[in-house]
Amino acid sequence: MHKVSGQKSAYSYLKAPIAQYDQRMLDVGDGHELYVEQSGNPNGIPVVVLHGGPGGGCSPLMRRFFDPAVYRIILFDQRGCGRSRPFASIEANTTWHLVADIERIRQTLEIDAWVVFGGSWGATLGLTYAQAHPERVLHLVLRGVFLGTQSELDWFYGGGAGRFWPDLWAEFVRDIPAEEQDNLIGAYSRRLFCGDSTTENHFARTWSKWENALASIGTNGVVGDPPVEFARAIARLENHYFTHNVFFEDDAQLLNNIDVMAHIPGTIVQGRFDMVCPPSSAYAVHLRWPHSTLHMIGQAGHALTEPEIAAKLVETMDHIGRAMR
Repeated sequence: MHKVSGQKSAYSYLKAPIAQYDQRMLDVGDGHELYVEQSGNPNGIPVVVLHGGPGGGCSPLMRRFFDPAVYRIILFDQRGCGRSRPFASIEANTTWHLVADIERIRQTLEIDAWVVFGGSWGATLGLTYAQAHPERVLHLVLRGVFLGTQSELDWFYGGGAGRFWPDLWAEFVRDIPAEEQDNLIGAYSRRLFCGDSTTENHFARTWSKWENALASIGTNGVVGDPPVEFARAIARLENHYFTHNVFFEDDAQLLNNIDVMAHIPGTIVQGRFDMVCPPSSAYAVHLRWPHSTLHMIGQAGHALTEPEIAAKLVETMDHIGRAMR
């Protein structure tokens, strides 16, 4: 259990474990089936949880930010990851497919509008969904904001974060020839999709370890090898999305379209020392979004389970629950 000196464990802030009462596989077309689950109060305030990655998958921990007496909690694994099928597939897998999937889930569950809760890539997807379907969002809660811009990708895969973690950066680039290191996303793509499983799995683990090592402010940078199936899904899907500029038409798409969702109330929880998704993106969104509140959490990094981030998210959801009842 992750601990920070002088602070409670992250898990002590969270609600008691909540068991799902409904789980299903939902056919969304294009050969994809999504794992979808519900827990909490069937008649409560609906909230959909958007996990990170792309390719991270949902987990039981994600239910525990919500009072089960107040919320109808919907979790799902996005295309290609977790319990959704086909696994690690990039076919018919774009941002716009995922937005359509969220709408399919809402319609299938007969929900008129819901709270949207997303972190990291889930924040990207939450913003994209809110701009495509603003009438369906009651409140948008974002954590560790990522806007899918080239500058953010350059920070994490072009050496920016590597200046703070030169030893880990050296491991990340070690197996890439010097002549390819000016475009590491492209270099990894050639290896993650080369057709040789041994090569693909090696580079998937290396890609995944770089991100995992920087997620928490309390890390010393030492992480074990992730399970190969998890690493394969997250590395291939992230690389696929980042190679295609997350399928946005322009680099500032989310910022430029905030006026479409300007009326939606929102809460942003951002770690001040987030090495994966630097705070400048969260701040830029807040400045353009008139009905947003930004909580910049000092002594916190990127991870959902950072103690003060977890505490603020629980507090936020309790506040929203009281306001909507």
